[in-house]
Amino acid sequence: MMTSNADREIERLMSLHPKGFDLSLDRIARLLDRLGNPHRRLPPVIHIAGTNGKGSAAAFARALLEAAGHSVHVHTSPHLVRWHERYRIGAPDGGHFVDDEALAGAIARVAEANAGETITVFEILTAVTFVLFSEHPADAAIIEVGLGGRFDATNVIERPAVSLIMPVSLDHEAYLGDRVELIAAEKAGIMKHGAPVVIGAQETEVAQSVLIETAERLDCPLSVYGQDFLAFFEHGRLVYQDEDGLMDLPRPRLPGRHQYANAAAAIAAVKAAGFEITHSAAEAAMRRVDWPGRMQRLAEGRLVALAPPGAEIWVDGGHNPGAGAVVAEALAEREDRQERPLFLIAGMLDTKDQRGFFRAFEGMARHVFAVPVSSSDAGVPNDELAQCALEAGLSAEPVHSVANALKLLRDTWDESEPPPRILICGSLYLVGEVLAENGTPPV
Repeated sequence: MMTSNADREIERLMSLHPKGFDLSLDRIARLLDRLGNPHRRLPPVIHIAGTNGKGSAAAFARALLEAAGHSVHVHTSPHLVRWHERYRIGAPDGGHFVDDEALAGAIARVAEANAGETITVFEILTAVTFVLFSEHPADAAIIEVGLGGRFDATNVIERPAVSLIMPVSLDHEAYLGDRVELIAAEKAGIMKHGAPVVIGAQETEVAQSVLIETAERLDCPLSVYGQDFLAFFEHGRLVYQDEDGLMDLPRPRLPGRHQYANAAAAIAAVKAAGFEITHSAAEAAMRRVDWPGRMQRLAEGRLVALAPPGAEIWVDGGHNPGAGAVVAEALAEREDRQERPLFLIAGMLDTKDQRGFFRAFEGMARHVFAVPVSSSDAGVPNDELAQCALEAGLSAEPVHSVANALKLLRDTWDESEPPPRILICGSLYLVGEVLAENGTPPV
């Protein structure tokens, strides 16, 4: 893939500023002040935090708003293939990723305003979000937290239309704490006094208690999954219920039972933000919603052609035990409908709980091919990752690449068996590499 002008600007920033996160709001507040405080000139903001489900909630919220006729800016991170994916500019036709000239220009302006002072690249790129979104009119902006909440660079938003907290579990312990209640407190840091809060389905009572207590202390109008709204599956349909009644909707286009709760949280958040969502708009949103790299099926492409004929290939960037559990459940549902032997092609970072992720697939996956993650300095060596999978109770071996794993499966496949179901998983970095190599980047 050719290097773009925006790529060159970001490479220059990375040579000047530290990589990673340094959680603080002081630097970005200073920078935004120099830029004229663009974060105060945004359309109504849906601000989303959580350990898992943030991206899916953003995708559902975008689909709902666009189906209702609204233009929507969307900021998510990280990207899969190109930096431009982090910035979707809203338009009546459904919007588009920011074009290269606009992104490169915004990065250059923000870097010039920073004047070489100490800052992280993520903070500069977050400032770019506010510059771009303030300069293009839209009806709403969906902004996903990068890490944590309280000290995340996006948390300069002073009055969100709604703060949405998705499921909270252990991840990024080095930054956020090693107990769920500590992580929940960090996520709750995006709540603002008197601004509406929606709490999605939580995995633990302790996380939910922390979130509810924080919202109540800040006098936030509060809506909680399972208390004020919920979703359930009935007769092949998704049924959403809140104080306004029931909506009988199609099964969401995003696969997996966990997406029912994610869709419900998005509906509740969009309504709490003051937007009317009709039954017909919600129906259209369930059919249109799209979120690349999360239980995404690859039907064709350069890598797909290397697999055994008829193989069912999925990619998912979930990278912690909670994500492993929901992906395993989604695959178990598919297995109930059509039996196929399951193989994992996994690459992970050394900051993640690799054994905890693999344990979700014990008794399901026939074999794991462990691969390196070449696009990250934090990738676990493939031999070490294979050992983690073995210690989690799975059969595993290291291979050099996803392509090697697919070829090995093809060359050794017993054609008397049904074609395999293959999950490429463990890291968004790996999924990005796969989508690029396969020739199917997000659009």
